[in-house]
Amino acid sequence: MHGVRRALLQAQGESIGIPLQTIELAEQAGMEEYEQHMLLKVNELRQAGYTHAIFGDIFLEDLKLYREKKLIEAGIECAFPLWKIDTTELIKEFIELDFKSIIVCINEKYLDKSFCGRMIDESFINDHPPGVDVCGENGEFHSFVFDGPIFKEPVAFAKGEIVRRLYEAPKNTDNSCYTTPDTSQYGFYFCDLLPL
Repeated sequence: MHGVRRALLQAQGESIGIPLQTIELAEQAGMEEYEQHMLLKVNELRQAGYTHAIFGDIFLEDLKLYREKKLIEAGIECAFPLWKIDTTELIKEFIELDFKSIIVCINEKYLDKSFCGRMIDESFINDHPPGVDVCGENGEFHSFVFDGPIFKEPVAFAKGEIVRRLYEAPKNTDNSCYTTPDTSQYGFYFCDLLPL
């Protein structure tokens, strides 16, 4: 959903010191395909000695329960270190700690194109319309963190073009952040980040 190039993800992992593991999926894979691929990767990681999965979920109860159910079935425990922390407090702490992040994807249901490609900073927070979570917890936006105290060095990139993509609305879902009853499609803007 972020649309970030693999080279940038690899550079991010290297700078933080975390090995990158990926799962290849079709662009609009269904839930069945997603779950099959995830289970294969989780089993592979469990066999390599991993016991826990850590998520940044803050208050989406249905997503938390889904993750716990699927991973417990696979023998993996879940940890949610940010659970129920006030998102305004979280984003302010994130900025105060000097993390740097850029918005790479926005859901046009919540934000207009002008937010895509912006840095997460005080002005970004102040410009949020009412009802938009400052951490994007309802799927309003996605970001790419490229620098901060845990990075050995910043991930270098240049901003590329901003493109709009339409997707078919998910079927049989309760996740209202992606669709409304009066539409069969939903749109996102993506800011392409070019590795340097």
